[in-house]
Amino acid sequence: MKQQTFTDFEYNQRKKKTRREEFLDAMDAMIPWSAWIAMILPFYPSGKRGRPVKGIETMLRMYLMQIWFNLSDIAIEDAIYDSYAMRSFMRIDFNQEQVPDSTTLLKFRHLLEQHHIGERIFADVKTRLEEKGLIMHGGTIVDATIISTPSSTKNKEGKRDPEMHQTKKGNQWYHGMKIHAGVDAGSGYVHTITATAANIHDIQETSKLIRDDDNVVYGDSGYTGIEKRPEIAGDSQKSQIEYIINRRPSSMKTKVPYNGINWEKEIEHRKSATRCKVEHPFLIVKKYFGYVKVAYRGLAKNFNRFNMLFACGNLLMVHRAGRAAELTMG
Repeated sequence: MKQQTFTDFEYNQRKKKTRREEFLDAMDAMIPWSAWIAMILPFYPSGKRGRPVKGIETMLRMYLMQIWFNLSDIAIEDAIYDSYAMRSFMRIDFNQEQVPDSTTLLKFRHLLEQHHIGERIFADVKTRLEEKGLIMHGGTIVDATIISTPSSTKNKEGKRDPEMHQTKKGNQWYHGMKIHAGVDAGSGYVHTITATAANIHDIQETSKLIRDDDNVVYGDSGYTGIEKRPEIAGDSQKSQIEYIINRRPSSMKTKVPYNGINWEKEIEHRKSATRCKVEHPFLIVKKYFGYVKVAYRGLAKNFNRFNMLFACGNLLMVHRAGRAAELTMG
């Protein structure tokens, strides 16, 4: 049992927990640490040569806090020294060891990217949700969001990332990448994501977001005509799915309301009431975790981070729904 320090004793006398501490405590309780560590272990350095390596759990906890609070390698190192809540989450004792430096974290992140650990962790969370009956099959909501790149070109080539492209949305131009998500229509948890350049149309990735047992697919007006796509029409299973797509506002004719109700708008409103569940995971990733700008060059590095963020986002939604005990039990 760890002996309490004077700092621990003083901190425990507080009357209120901060929101950061509550969030870290909730995620600490929900994350299956042993399973995630086992995914990384086969690829982690043994430490037989060179300086002693840091523990996998220590590095994983540091990396997770980095993406949750959207901090750079140097900033998360400084934040852990400053914040007692972060040090407690990392379970680090300055009498025993120091916080891993930014270079160590950089190498750990590259290891996760190289071996696609983010995709494995996302799949693990999805499997656990399905086993506990928290993901209901039968329907999928599809949508996409643009993640812009920084405007800076301070690099060797003096150019923006060649894997990112520009696209126009409304009257605004964006340069970056696009995340396509398939969300379970019953629960609102993300079950599939893909990443492309921003100029790839939403409809082109739809077939990858549909599950084999889906009976209905919801989408906004950007998915109009999805059932005519060759990868959909030529598939015996996907061609039988009912596609409920919102109509474009310009396609709706203004009619005299019947008994005070405009039925065209009412039908579209009902579609949107179901489809809005897809916006919640995007809200968590972009606003709660603060990932509104691309952090790295290349789609692969960013896709690894998005897999981690959506996996943690699913866990956070389970916690907010008050169903954390169902996921952690057993």
